[in-house]
Amino acid sequence: MFGTIFILAIRSIRRHLLRSFLTILGIVIGVGAVVTMVTLGKATTAAVQTQIAALGTNILQVRPGQGFGRGGGGPRPPDFEPSDVIAVQQQIAGVTAVAPQAQATATAIYEGANWSTTINGTTSAYFQVQPWELTSGRLFTPVEEAAGKAVCIIGSTVRTNLFRGGEAVGKRFRIGNVSCDVIGTLSTRGQAGFGGDQDDVVIMPLKTVQRRFTGSTDIRLMLVGVDKAYSTTQIQSALTDLLRERRAITAGKDDNFNIFDTRQISDTLTGTTQLLTRIVAAVAAISLVVGGIGIMNIMLVSVTERTREIGIRLAIGAVANEVLMQFLVEAIVLSCLGGIVGLFVAQAVIAVVTPLMQVPWTFDVQINLVAFAISALIGVVFGYFPARRAASLNPIDALRHE
Repeated sequence: MFGTIFILAIRSIRRHLLRSFLTILGIVIGVGAVVTMVTLGKATTAAVQTQIAALGTNILQVRPGQGFGRGGGGPRPPDFEPSDVIAVQQQIAGVTAVAPQAQATATAIYEGANWSTTINGTTSAYFQVQPWELTSGRLFTPVEEAAGKAVCIIGSTVRTNLFRGGEAVGKRFRIGNVSCDVIGTLSTRGQAGFGGDQDDVVIMPLKTVQRRFTGSTDIRLMLVGVDKAYSTTQIQSALTDLLRERRAITAGKDDNFNIFDTRQISDTLTGTTQLLTRIVAAVAAISLVVGGIGIMNIMLVSVTERTREIGIRLAIGAVANEVLMQFLVEAIVLSCLGGIVGLFVAQAVIAVVTPLMQVPWTFDVQINLVAFAISALIGVVFGYFPARRAASLNPIDALRHE
């Protein structure tokens, strides 16, 4: 019986193809919007997590000042000293390594090509705190670090713009007033979590940058690696106490340094992205309700148009449940067709948008199944009333209908 009812539903839909298409349009838009928004939201979340992970996990970033900038109108807080790095490394349990950094900006020149880039002076601990694979070459040796040799490791952006993507290891270029020998090239990381190109960097020994570029032993940033067996919150508290003592900050005064936990940043950004995804998906889901109302409206019109047909079926022996089932199946088929078309539309949109947004695309089976199930449920909910109305018609009154 169900097969016969299904065939009758398909025939009824085929008789009014344009009307059927317009009926399911709301479902198509609703399902497509929900699947697209949720999938893009998850892709964005994954991209944010990847970018934050590129900064390193279990890392505390310590900077002078109360934020990323100077803040306020007072004097600039003092930078860190080399003794601060040693103290953090030796006096706080759970610290695996401390990578001090001094930065400068200069123009790099090689055989007529020039490129303005960031110089990052640090030690070999930098690659221990946040592993960054080399595509070729090697890291600094202890002798090169201690002597402040003019050697460097370059990011992929610098390699592309200065050496046209060719082999750079073993070549020498000038950066500022310093001739630097390339001893290694870094793998590509892409954009940072807060913007900026992580690959646009020249990494040199800390003493080299301090002597040849900054002219001081000041340290503008410390990357503190934390043992996974320790809580970053506990390490952060101990680090705060130590730096307050070393920087002679008395009780009641604010810190003149700030500590950022990369894990907390990742959790915050991920939570915000997921919340926005839910809000947008909820707004998009409203169109599903609108689509359901459209199905109900068309089915009520269909019942009115086919009143005489319903009367004939009831008069020759059809029971009310069969009539109810016929119209309910029509509504469900319409809704499911809208859901299927909506899923295809969503995947097409996602395939176009994800490369533009530069986020990874993955097929989420769960959200697609849930969206299709909801579209079928919409057909049941909004198709039941018209179907019930058709089944409750009096055969005699229906036959008299013109």
